[in-house]
Amino acid sequence: MKIVTWNVNGLRATVRNDFEAWLRLAENDIVCLQEVKVQEDLLTTNWFEGYVAFWNSAERGGYSGVATLVREELKVHGVTRGIGHPSDVEGRVLTVDFETFSLVNVYAPHSHRELTRVAEKVSFLEALDAFIAKKRVAGRPLVLVGDFNVAHTEIDLANPAPNRGNAGFLPEERSWVDRLLASGFVDAFRQFEPGGGHYTWWSMRSTVRARNIGWRLDYVFVEKTLRGDLVACRHLPDRTGSDHCPVEVELNVPEPADKADGIPRQPTPYQLARRSAGTGLVV
Repeated sequence: MKIVTWNVNGLRATVRNDFEAWLRLAENDIVCLQEVKVQEDLLTTNWFEGYVAFWNSAERGGYSGVATLVREELKVHGVTRGIGHPSDVEGRVLTVDFETFSLVNVYAPHSHRELTRVAEKVSFLEALDAFIAKKRVAGRPLVLVGDFNVAHTEIDLANPAPNRGNAGFLPEERSWVDRLLASGFVDAFRQFEPGGGHYTWWSMRSTVRARNIGWRLDYVFVEKTLRGDLVACRHLPDRTGSDHCPVEVELNVPEPADKADGIPRQPTPYQLARRSAGTGLVV
């Protein structure tokens, strides 16, 4: 299964660019978008041919919001909007349950340059912790993706020394990632690339992206039970149209078994077609 996460920094502008052509060519099974800045309506519902779009839009127009696009052939078992936190009005978390795993699409608040939202950010992360713990009790392995607005370690930003104490590199933000990993998750990208120089966000200032002076703010976290099923996780920095780039993960998700007899279900025609193409789809 191919899942991509991307902070598009305004979906209307992205769609006017070449998003739909990219969507067709990329052939992702699930696409998680952050900072969509649009409401769900008749127009947006029909933007993405071949996908069903699930939305958690902000109450405030033109702000925040997430969306998860699921290929039509994939069966969705449930959708949860929000995490029971005041920030839910900003449309920051959307969870889609499949039979064998749950996918949590996250757009974490930014602490702001003047650090005016640090307390809100910490409160959000604590509420996200509680939500994750509750979801894990349900038994489905979790995959967390999105823009978490934090660079975890010094190799996750080009200039760590001058950014100590700045939003996105605060101890309380970085320690949240430590806690998440200690609780039984892995950073999928770091399973394949341990070195520095790999970022997902760059300032819009001239030449900054070309010189690769960036931050790694966008992640895929999977429970350790799925670590052996990771096939690849990569950044797509050549994909422009936003100040962030997409992050793509390939994951072998176990095929569901019939709960009555334990016999795997027969693959759908879509699954057979994907396998014949060499993708090994396993949902």
